[in-house]
Amino acid sequence: MRATPGPIDRFLADLHARLSGLTGGAPATYIPELGKADPALFGIAVAMVDGTLYTAGDAAHRFTIQSISKAFVYGHALDRLGREAVLRHVGVEPTGESFNSISLDEAHNRPFNPMVNAGAIATAELIEGDDPIARQAALAALMERYAGRRLDLDETVYHSEKATGHRNRAIAWMMLNSGMIKRAPEEVLDLYFRQCSLLVDARDLATMGATIANDGINPRTGARALAREHVPDVLTVMNMCGMYNYAGQWSYEIGLPAKSGVSGAILLVIPGQAGIAIYSPPIDANGNSVRGVAAAGEIADAFGLHIFGTHPNVRNAIRAEYRGDRLRSKRARRHADLALLAREGARIRVIEAQGALYFGSTERLIRRAGELAVQADWLIIDMRRVLSADIAACRLLAGLVETMRARGRTLVFAHLEDRGSLAALHAAVAAEAEAGTLAPGRETALEWCEDRLIALHGGGAPARAVAFADLDIVAGLSPAEIAEVAMVAVPLAFAAGEALAREGDEAALFFVLTEGSASIRLRAGGGPGRSIRLGSVGPGMSCGEMALIDRGRRSADIVADEAVRAFGFDIAGLESLGERHPRILIRIIANITRDLAERLRLANNEIRALER
Repeated sequence: MRATPGPIDRFLADLHARLSGLTGGAPATYIPELGKADPALFGIAVAMVDGTLYTAGDAAHRFTIQSISKAFVYGHALDRLGREAVLRHVGVEPTGESFNSISLDEAHNRPFNPMVNAGAIATAELIEGDDPIARQAALAALMERYAGRRLDLDETVYHSEKATGHRNRAIAWMMLNSGMIKRAPEEVLDLYFRQCSLLVDARDLATMGATIANDGINPRTGARALAREHVPDVLTVMNMCGMYNYAGQWSYEIGLPAKSGVSGAILLVIPGQAGIAIYSPPIDANGNSVRGVAAAGEIADAFGLHIFGTHPNVRNAIRAEYRGDRLRSKRARRHADLALLAREGARIRVIEAQGALYFGSTERLIRRAGELAVQADWLIIDMRRVLSADIAACRLLAGLVETMRARGRTLVFAHLEDRGSLAALHAAVAAEAEAGTLAPGRETALEWCEDRLIALHGGGAPARAVAFADLDIVAGLSPAEIAEVAMVAVPLAFAAGEALAREGDEAALFFVLTEGSASIRLRAGGGPGRSIRLGSVGPGMSCGEMALIDRGRRSADIVADEAVRAFGFDIAGLESLGERHPRILIRIIANITRDLAERLRLANNEIRALER
């Protein structure tokens, strides 16, 4: 459990609390030791394909793996002998009967599938080794590769199964009589009873499921437990046969490959994403955990995990990450604010998401957001390259907003549209989001976060108006010199949306704003009015300065974002001022050059950040 519970932690905790009181079923008694289990035990674990683990309840309580072991031993047989050879020993057809039915496929002289006891006995015989000790060692090594640790044998349950497993003996002797097994039934059964009596907890079992989900590689150790080519075979048989005569209904309602065990455990696999283990001893007439079936149904419904509605790749949800001291908004700022952003800007972080968001990919996204929130107060998730978001993404990202708020952090979404494939996600997030945290674009989001960072450090809200003497271009001049500059300044006013200058116009003036803000925009293709925002300026700052340098034509539009008051400086007027007061013109040019250099430096930093 993470120090601060996230959306998945909270979901599992709530699910566990609600289903803990569910009654029905009883611990299995046909194996006497299993009947002694505490019916109140209830644990859930979710293991992601990168090794991250989420748990709730009695996830650390150990129990015997029982029939869930059949899936792993079947995969081992496929790895050793190949599909065709294994098919000669055991089929893949569902039986619609109980797990311990005395039923064999006489037409093909083999058990129907490896998930019923007859099929499991057949695959147990296929474990390699020249003698029982060697085969036991091979079994232990196999299970260790899946679990990531050595699994102990529950001696009491093993002996209980061995003493009472007469039905399995009848099955084994029938198989020997038909030539389906070659070794002595008692020797094969002894290994089978051992594999069923290995001790796991829900965390182990979820990791074993995640190993299958991760193309056969244990996500915690990196050890390969199952060849990639045989992962579909194991998952297919689990999907068709893993829940016995409830398998069809399970596949229809839950839609995930699964295997149950009479100790009260159920293992679910979300291909490419996660393994889920649920443990609760009371089982139903089909041999499946009552709470386990209920919990699996709620998890699948809540996150839209049905196998025909999920997506296989979780690794590409994050395209890039940026720090706010390296990637800035294009808002031109005054020098004190720039110094603050250089010093404290890393408290703003950006995650650029991409692709389709569903349970597995969104889990990676919110987990990374939680990691960055340790250092950042403001976190921006840029959704511009996200193609779609399912019900799981909606639930988890809405939960992330709540989690961040509880931690005193602010989550901002950029480019999250309220239409198309992201409309449902927009609605889910908007229900939790604070004002200003749904930004039309990354630039707006960065500017919003920077404003709040500056205000937090005593800068206050961005200035709405400044006096002439506080303009950046007159910094370093005396009051008398500032008065001389004011004499050549032309007061101007612009309404919101009005252009201060247009691309292609002759550049006769440059502007210094005293109130409001304006954006520098480059016209773009794709229709009238489309443009790219190159930057913005606010009170005290200048724009259009290139007119003073090259007197060419405007290279971009300058458009008022809101009502703007400004001073225009005519080039000829400044030249005349310079003839009378050379020091004043030199200082003005030096101030403008400093501002241009700072903007160039920021542009270079942005290029470096975006190239990473």
